[in-house]
Amino acid sequence: MTDWWRDAVIYQVYVRSFADGNGDGVGDLIGVRDRLPYLKSLGVDAVWLTPFFTSPMADFGYDVADYRDVDPLFGTLADAKALIDEAHGFGLRVIVDIVPNHTSSAHPWFQEALRGRHRERYIFRDRPNDWESIFGGPAWTQVEDGQWYLHLFDKEQPDLNWDNPEVRAEFDSILRFWLDLGVDGFRIDVAHGMVKPHDLPDIGHSDQIRMIGSDVVPYFDNEGVHDIHRHFRHILDSYPGERIGVAEAWAPTPERLARYVRPDELHQAFNFHYLATPWDAPRLREAIDASLASAASVGAPSTWVLSNHDVRRHVTRYGSLDRARAAMLLTLALPGSAYVYQGEELGLPEVLDLPEEVQQDPQRLRDPESGRDGCRVPLPWTRELGWELPWLPIPASWSELSVEAQEGVPGSTLELYRGALRLRREIAGELRWLDSPEGTLMFARGDLVCAVNLTDRPVDFALKGELLLSSAATPGAPDSAVWWKVK
Repeated sequence: MTDWWRDAVIYQVYVRSFADGNGDGVGDLIGVRDRLPYLKSLGVDAVWLTPFFTSPMADFGYDVADYRDVDPLFGTLADAKALIDEAHGFGLRVIVDIVPNHTSSAHPWFQEALRGRHRERYIFRDRPNDWESIFGGPAWTQVEDGQWYLHLFDKEQPDLNWDNPEVRAEFDSILRFWLDLGVDGFRIDVAHGMVKPHDLPDIGHSDQIRMIGSDVVPYFDNEGVHDIHRHFRHILDSYPGERIGVAEAWAPTPERLARYVRPDELHQAFNFHYLATPWDAPRLREAIDASLASAASVGAPSTWVLSNHDVRRHVTRYGSLDRARAAMLLTLALPGSAYVYQGEELGLPEVLDLPEEVQQDPQRLRDPESGRDGCRVPLPWTRELGWELPWLPIPASWSELSVEAQEGVPGSTLELYRGALRLRREIAGELRWLDSPEGTLMFARGDLVCAVNLTDRPVDFALKGELLLSSAATPGAPDSAVWWKVK
């Protein structure tokens, strides 16, 4: 066994916004295949593909109507197989998104439930409780005969009942279908949410979404989810090639999150505590220490992430490209695995001024302040942006952030990522903090030292050795990071 996943860098492809292979303005599997050489040259180890299954697209594919087929918007099952095989030819592993908490309301099972048959596959009740949808508003919708069904997300995403043996058997079959097709693992959507308490207790107050990730809520992080993940792990381990499971899990503490990556459960869990930490040296060090300690307590690696398709891009979140570049060098120097969200290697910011008429995120329709369209704008491949009528407009200012504009340009964000990903393969050893000036972070791993200046003034780290990488033209500049090789 290689335990490849313990220090892998995995690139997230948001399929509809990555690359358009057929000219209809929407990214697709052909587009991903066309760009596999780019991903190989970037230096990542694996690709995570967001859902491309048959779907009405009420939540851009996270509402699945058929888990064993490809939506025509993205291609065909043959395209998926060809993509997996070609990625393997480039030495890239492929992870696909599985959505086990809920189906689409267009799924044949739910259509049967609406006709009064097999409702036990979902969560129907005669009376709703006070739970709220993650997208805002009540988490219950009433059907014609008076019963209510639970949907923790959009009303077109009814929650499955994981106490039902048919549900468990169906997902066994789904996992095996894609493993047989050659995928290297699964990112498990809402991995903390499949099991709800039988009595469905009221929470007692509103604005419940603000509790997620920091407080205990009755519909998330229940003990029963771990039995499901142990079973998933058993299926993964029954296949050759170290297939992995990755938890998208929100838990109130790093210690609770670590439970998802115990030796008999999943392999990785996204570190959202780190993602949510502001640009502040003491708080980042505290988050790093807590993450490493909790992961080590169960023998797992930490899994670092700065951005994804559900949160504001970190260039905008941190307030500048300088900070984002420094944060990347910090993150990629840490022990464990790391995820790169498409476009962060170009330094793309959040698009905050999308026209009202093009915004489509169902979360935004209920809460205008929480829309995710701005982090899902398609990638600019060329100075002409490389898309015909993209499903979301690409800002003209991104022309000079495009792959074409940055390719081979010393000091560009793209080349900084390439350099860091190449050198990262040589980093080994535990993290050891070093003394450094106030407002900075400095640590060693083997003969590499990473020094980060989070202040608004230059800092001399007084390091001697070989300068490997600097996020700024002048090492030690404000909001910058450097990698040194020291003896």
